[in-house]
Amino acid sequence: MAGYRKLGRTSDQRKALLRSQVTSLLYNGKIITTEARAKEVRKIAEGMIALAVKEKDNYETVTVKTKVAQKDADGKNIKQEVDGKKVTVYDTVDKEIKKDKPSRLHARRQMLKVFYGVKEVPTANKGKKKNTRDVNLPNKMFDEIAPKYVSRNGGYTRIVKIGNRKGDGAMEVLLELV
Repeated sequence: MAGYRKLGRTSDQRKALLRSQVTSLLYNGKIITTEARAKEVRKIAEGMIALAVKEKDNYETVTVKTKVAQKDADGKNIKQEVDGKKVTVYDTVDKEIKKDKPSRLHARRQMLKVFYGVKEVPTANKGKKKNTRDVNLPNKMFDEIAPKYVSRNGGYTRIVKIGNRKGDGAMEVLLELV
């Protein structure tokens, strides 16, 4: 007996499907899929959330000095002429950053093995590359999702049956974060 559902796909297709659905679930908070897929996605997603909850506060805050370009009123970099060349003028600023401890860094890398990259597109510029930004899903897991589930011991997702799909009669479910 197999330890997982094969979902009628080859291993590479199955892994890609599950990675995609786990990424969508954790980014959007809910997905609609078939019952068999939902049960497989649930295993992976709950493992990722448990990892995030465990490593939530495992970092140290470090102050570093960084160079930041000076901006004018329009938001453009200020340039200065030095030896006949235009050079950007920089200020040195103290900045606080979160530095992961080794176990949290390992957890972040484990998550990155599962998650696909997510791009957030503003609704105003739909279809344009301008103002799109990459979403750091492990950061979202540590900062937004994990704090909600600290007091919970597992059971981070819920499967709600919707009904049979019109085309093939497969049972459709709503898989959502509790």
